[in-house]
Amino acid sequence: MIRSLLLLLVSFISIFSYAGRISGTVTDESGAALGFASVYIKGTTRGTTANSQGKYFLNLDPGTYTIVCQYVGYQRQEKEVRIGVESVVQDFVLPIQASTLGEVVIRNGEDPAYEVIRQAIKKRDFYNKQVDSFVVDVYIKGLMRSRGLPKKFFGQEIEIDSSDGLDSLGRGILFLSESVTRVSYKEPNKVKFDVISSRQSGGGIGLSFPFFISFYQNNVVLLDNAINKRGFISPIADNALHYYRYKLEGTFFEDKKMINRIKVIPRRKNEPLFSGYINIVEDDWRIHSLELLTTKEYQLELLDSLRVTQDHVPVSPEIWRTKNQVIYLATKKFGFDITGNFVNVYNDYDLDPGFTKKTFGRVFMKYDSAYNKKDSLYWDQVRPVPLEADEKQDYKFKDSVAVIERDSMFSRARLDSLRKNQKPVTLKNIIWSGTYRNIYNSKFVGSYRIEPLIPKLQYNTVEGLAMQVIQRLRIFPRKAKQEYRLDWYTRYGFSNGHLNSFADFTIRQRNQSYRNRYLKFSGGKRLSQFNQEEPIDPLSNTVYTLIAKKNYAKFYENWFGGIEYHNKFENGLDWKVNLVYEDRLPVQNSTDFSFFNKDRVFLPNHPYELTSIPFNRHQALVAGITFQYQPGQRYIEMPRNKIPIGSNWPTFELQYNKGINKLAGSDVDFDKWKFSVFDNINLKLKGEFRYRLSIGGFLNDNRVEIPDLQHFNGNQTFYNTKYLNSFQLAPYYRYSNSEAFYFVGHAEHHFNGLLTNKIPLFNRLKWNLVAGANTFYVNRNNYYVEGFVGLENIFKVFRVDFVTAWQPGTGNSYGVRIGLGGIFDGRVRFTRD
Repeated sequence: MIRSLLLLLVSFISIFSYAGRISGTVTDESGAALGFASVYIKGTTRGTTANSQGKYFLNLDPGTYTIVCQYVGYQRQEKEVRIGVESVVQDFVLPIQASTLGEVVIRNGEDPAYEVIRQAIKKRDFYNKQVDSFVVDVYIKGLMRSRGLPKKFFGQEIEIDSSDGLDSLGRGILFLSESVTRVSYKEPNKVKFDVISSRQSGGGIGLSFPFFISFYQNNVVLLDNAINKRGFISPIADNALHYYRYKLEGTFFEDKKMINRIKVIPRRKNEPLFSGYINIVEDDWRIHSLELLTTKEYQLELLDSLRVTQDHVPVSPEIWRTKNQVIYLATKKFGFDITGNFVNVYNDYDLDPGFTKKTFGRVFMKYDSAYNKKDSLYWDQVRPVPLEADEKQDYKFKDSVAVIERDSMFSRARLDSLRKNQKPVTLKNIIWSGTYRNIYNSKFVGSYRIEPLIPKLQYNTVEGLAMQVIQRLRIFPRKAKQEYRLDWYTRYGFSNGHLNSFADFTIRQRNQSYRNRYLKFSGGKRLSQFNQEEPIDPLSNTVYTLIAKKNYAKFYENWFGGIEYHNKFENGLDWKVNLVYEDRLPVQNSTDFSFFNKDRVFLPNHPYELTSIPFNRHQALVAGITFQYQPGQRYIEMPRNKIPIGSNWPTFELQYNKGINKLAGSDVDFDKWKFSVFDNINLKLKGEFRYRLSIGGFLNDNRVEIPDLQHFNGNQTFYNTKYLNSFQLAPYYRYSNSEAFYFVGHAEHHFNGLLTNKIPLFNRLKWNLVAGANTFYVNRNNYYVEGFVGLENIFKVFRVDFVTAWQPGTGNSYGVRIGLGGIFDGRVRFTRD
C-alpha cells in the first residue's frame, strides 16, 4: 500500500515538474536535412542545435514561445508555439537566403564588401572586449568516425577488436562523448571550467573542454593551437585586407536589421587563412553568423580540412554572443580515413555573475564528484542535440561491453579466457619485435616484456659486439594503492668477455598520478659513459665505430647501488632526491675492428682531451637534489586526483650534487650546483621562441673525478636530436671542467612558415625556417659560440641545420646537422599567448 502511494506521489509530482517538449526536423525546400541548424527561443540564449540529420528537440515549461530557427546561408524562420504537458512537433523548412544587390553601388571598381569589412575591423576590438565577465553553460558533443583503416601501420598489423564497435573494414564510431560544462570568464584571461556531467561511449572522462573560437581576435585559435601553432588570421583582423579579398554576395533583413553576406577569399595559399562566408550586421558591424573553412593548403597541420560554423544571437539589446558552434574536420593519412565534428551549444549567459576573489584560482577545470554518475534519463533531459541511431547503438554496445569487462575482470572465466587468447611467442618476436605477455591473476594484473634482441645490439671499442637483454615486469595489485615495476638490463661484450647486469625496482603511487610520486632502488654492475647525460647514443656510436672508425663514446664500468625519490607538490614544485654509490673501474679498448678506414687508429677509451686527469679505480658516494618550479601552475581537478597543465610562466630548476668524502670509502669530495630557466613562447604568427639559460659551477673541487666534471654536451656526428641541450659542432670532452662558475645559453626561433610561406617551392613543401645560437662561457680560454639556420618539417619529420662555430684555439668551423623537426617535434601544452 505504501509503495503504491509513493509511486502515485511520484507520478503526480512528475506531471507538474516535467517540462513539455518541442521537437521536429529542419530541412531545406528540397527536403534535405540541415544538420546542426540553430533553434532557440526568441529573446533568450536558451536553445539547441539540430543533429546531423536535422532533428532537434527542446524541453520547455508550459507556455507560449516564439521559436527561431536559422542556418548559415538560409532564411531564418520564426514560429509561435504553445507548449503544454504534451509534446509538440514543429518542423522547419528553410529556403535559401533571399539576398539582394539592388541597392549596392560600386565605386572606383571596389566591391562594397570592403567598406563593410573596414567598418567591422574598426569595431573588432570593441566587440572583443565588450563583455568583461560572464558565466555560460555549454553542452559539448564530440564525435569521430572512421571510414576505413589500413591493414598495417609502420609494419604492424592493425587488428580490429569486436569490442571497438567497428566493422571488418574498420568503419564505425571511434569516439563519442558529451558533457555539460559551466564556464566562468573574467577579463583579461581568468577562466574556470566546472564540469557538471560528462560521459564517453565505453567509459572515460569524455570531452569536457569547450572550444571558444573568437573571430573578433586578430589571431584565431583552433583546437588550442594543436593543429597550427601560428593560429589563423581572422577575416576581420586589423591587417585582414592584406590577406583576403571580399565579395558582397547580397543583403537580407532580420528583425529590421540589414545583414551583409560576404564571401571571404584568401589572396594566396600557404598562409594561415580561411575561405567561406561571414555575415555582418549593417550599422552595428558585428558578426551575425559565419561558415569558414581552412585546409592543408592554408597551413592546416595533421588534418586535411577544418570547417567552423557559428550563429551569434542577442543576449541583451546591445550584446550578442555565440549561440552555437560546430567544428567539422576530416583527414586521410597513412590509410586512416577519419571525419568528426565537435558541437558546442551555449545556454543561459549571465553577463553579471558577481565573481568573488575565490572564484578563480589554480584549478582550471573541476569535475563534479558525480560527473560520470548520471543516468540516461538525465541525459535525455539536458541533451540539446538529439542522438542519431548509430550513436545510440554505440553507447548501448560499448557501455555494455565495458560493464561486462569490469564485472568479470578478476573472474576465473575471464582470466582463463584472457590467458588462452594470448598469441604464442615466436622466434620473430624474440629477435626483432619483442615479446609481450599480459599477466592475469585473481589478485593482480600485470605485464612482462622482453625487448627485441637485434635492435638492441651495439658495437663499441671496449666491448666489441655487445648483446643486451632488457626485461620489464609491471604488477598492479587489485586493491593496493601502488604499482610495482622491475626493469632488468643484462649485456655481454663478446670482445672483452665482460658481463654486466643491473636492475631498477620502482614503487609508484597509483592515485594522484599528477604528482608522479615514486621510490626507486637500483643496483648491479653497468657500463656508463663518462658524461652521464650520454651525448652520443649507442646507435650513432655503433655506426661511427664500424663505418668511420671513430669511437666517440667513452666508458667506465661500475658496481653501484642507488636510491631515488620523486614527488610533486600542488603548487607546481617538483623535487627529486637521490643517493648513489659507485665502485668505478677503468676499461680499455679490446678491439680495433671496423668495416672501413682500416689505416685509421681508434683513439684510447680515456678521453684524449682529458689526458692530464688520470682515471684509476676509486669509489664515489654522491648525493643529489633537484628542485623544479613553474609559477602559476594550474590543474584539472578530478574527484580523486589532479592533472597539471602548466602555465604561461617559464620553468626554474636548481640542481645540487655533493661528493661525500670518506663515508663508505668514498674518495670524491666536491660541491656542484646548477640553476636553469627555460620556456617555449608561442608568438602566434611570428613563430615560436624557445630558450634554456643556465649558470653553475663548483663550490668545492677538492677531488673531482672525470664522471663528476661539468661536461657540455658536444656533438661530432652528422645528426642531432638534443636541441636546447647540446652544441652541434663541439667536441664531447674538450671543455669539461671543475671551475667555480660557468654560463650556458641555448636559444632558437621556429618561424613556422613566417618567411618560407612566401618563397616558391618552400611554401608548397611546407618547409619552415629555424634559426638560433648556442654558447657557453667558462673563462677566456674556455668558451664556445655557434649560430645556425636551418629548415624543418621536411617530409613532416626532418630538420637540417647549417652551423658555424667559434672556439678558442681552432677558430671557425662549419658543419651540417640533421635531426627531427616536424610532427615529432613539439608537445601539446598551454603556452604564452
